[in-house]
Amino acid sequence: MKNKNINKKKISSQNGTNKGKKRFSIDHDPFFDAGSKRRRNLEDDENIESSDGESEEFDDEFSGGEAAEEVAEFEEETPAEKRKRLADAYVEKLRATAKRQQKEEEGEEESGDERVKEGERDNLVGNLLLQEQLEASGRVQRLIASRVQKPIDGFRVLVKHRQSVTSVALSEDDMKGFSASKDGTIVHWDVDSGKSERYNWPSEEVLKSHGAKDPQGRATKHSKHVSALAVSSDGRYLASGGFDRHIHLWDIRTREHIQAFPGHKGPVSCLTFRQGTSELFSGSVDRTIKVWNAEDRSYITTLFGHQSEVLTIDSLRKERVLTVGRDRTMHLWKVPEESQLVFRAPKSSLECCCFISNDEFLSGSDDGSIEQWTVLRKKPIHIVKNAHAMLSPNKLEQLGNEGLLNGYQDGPENLCSSVHSWVGSVSVCRSSDLAASGAGNGSVRLWGIESESKGIRPLFELPLVGFVNSLAFAKSGAFLIAGVGQEPRMGRWGRVSDARNGVALHSLKLS
Repeated sequence: MKNKNINKKKISSQNGTNKGKKRFSIDHDPFFDAGSKRRRNLEDDENIESSDGESEEFDDEFSGGEAAEEVAEFEEETPAEKRKRLADAYVEKLRATAKRQQKEEEGEEESGDERVKEGERDNLVGNLLLQEQLEASGRVQRLIASRVQKPIDGFRVLVKHRQSVTSVALSEDDMKGFSASKDGTIVHWDVDSGKSERYNWPSEEVLKSHGAKDPQGRATKHSKHVSALAVSSDGRYLASGGFDRHIHLWDIRTREHIQAFPGHKGPVSCLTFRQGTSELFSGSVDRTIKVWNAEDRSYITTLFGHQSEVLTIDSLRKERVLTVGRDRTMHLWKVPEESQLVFRAPKSSLECCCFISNDEFLSGSDDGSIEQWTVLRKKPIHIVKNAHAMLSPNKLEQLGNEGLLNGYQDGPENLCSSVHSWVGSVSVCRSSDLAASGAGNGSVRLWGIESESKGIRPLFELPLVGFVNSLAFAKSGAFLIAGVGQEPRMGRWGRVSDARNGVALHSLKLS
C-alpha cells in the first residue's frame, strides 16, 4: 500500500512539474494558433459582409474553400502561366465568334461532319489572329478612311487647362489620356467620363535625389513648362519634357515622379516610346536626339545630324526614329546601324511629322502644306497645298471642301502665309489610311491616304477654334483627341483669344 501511494505521489508531482513547463509541439504552437484565429476572423468577416447583400446560396457556394483555392491558384501562377491563361481565354472568345459566324452563314442548319466544322473554325481563328498581328505590327494597312461617316456633332471639351495645351497622349488601351500645358500642369484623365487627376511636381530636393541637376544660366529653379509627353506601351511609364532640359519619368499607377534624365543642353521639344518596349527617344532644341531606357533608368546613346532645332519625333515597332527640324529636313534614323536618311522639304520649313507605315511618312509645313513621303524618294511623292487656308465665310460657301483639294488660287496673295495656317500637328490612326492635321485656322481636317499615284484625299473638316498643337487617334479609329490652346506649342508669335485651352474629343462613326 505504501509503495502504491508513493508511486501516485510521484506521478502527481511529475504532472505538476509538467504543467508548469511549456511544450514545443507544433500542434500547440501559439504562432500557428494565432494564424488560425486570424483566418477564422477573416472568414467570419467575409461571411458577415456577404450575408448583408447576397443570398444564402451565394454564401454556401463561396464561403467554403473553393474561393480560397482559386485565389491561391492565381497567386501561385507564374507570369508565363498568366500569359498562357489569358491567351487561351482570348482564343476561346475568338472560337465563339467564329462559331456564331458559321451558324449565320449556314442559316442554323446542321449539315456536314462536326470535325470539318471545327477545322473550319480553327482556320478562321488562325486567320483572325494573323490579321490582328499583321495590323498591330504595321505590315498591313487597315482601310477605314472610306468608312468614316460624315460627322454630325462637333468637338466636346474633355479637360480644361489654364494655359495652352502642348501635348496629348493616349494609353495603349485608349481608356486613359494624358495632357500637358505651358503652365507645367500634367493631367491624367479618363476618356469615357472625363474625370481628371493632376500630377504633383516634387520638391527641388526630391528632384535632385532622382537625378536632376542644378538649373543652368539665370534660372534659379527648374522650369515646369512641359512641351512633350509620351506613354509606354505597357502603361507603366509616362515621360515628360520641357524647358528645364530634363526628361522626367513618372509612374502611371501611383502618379509619382521616379526619375529625371539630364543631358540635353536645350529645352526638350519632343518625346516618343518605341512600341512594345521601354526604349525612349527625346528630341531637343540643342539639335540632338537621345536614346534612354526607362526600365533600367539609363542613358544609351546620342544621335547627331540636324543643323537646327528638333521639333517633332515619332517611332513604331522597328528601331527607327523619324524626326523633323527647323533646318527644313526630315531624318529617318536607323538606330542599330547608326545611319540616317535625310529628306529635304522643297520650299518651306517642316513643323511636324508621323509614320504612316514603316516605309511611308506624313509631314506638315509652315506654309500650310501637307506632304506624303516614302523611303524610296528624297522628295515628297504628293503635296497638298493650302491644307489649312484662312478663308472668309463667303469664300468657303463658294468653294466647299472640293475647292481646297490641292491649292487655292484667288489672286496673287498667299492665303497660308499667316501663322494661323501653319500645320502644327499631324496624326495617323495606327496601321490605317486615316490621318488628321491641325492648325490655327479654326478647323481640324481628316484625310484619306491612298496609293502613291493617287496621294492624299480630303475627307471632312471638323471646326475647332484655337491652335491645334497635338493630335492623337484611338487605335480603333473611334475618336480623335486634340490639344488646343490660344498660342502655338513652341512660342507666342500668334494668339487666338476666343480659343479655350484644353483637350477636345471628337467621336468618329465608322460604317
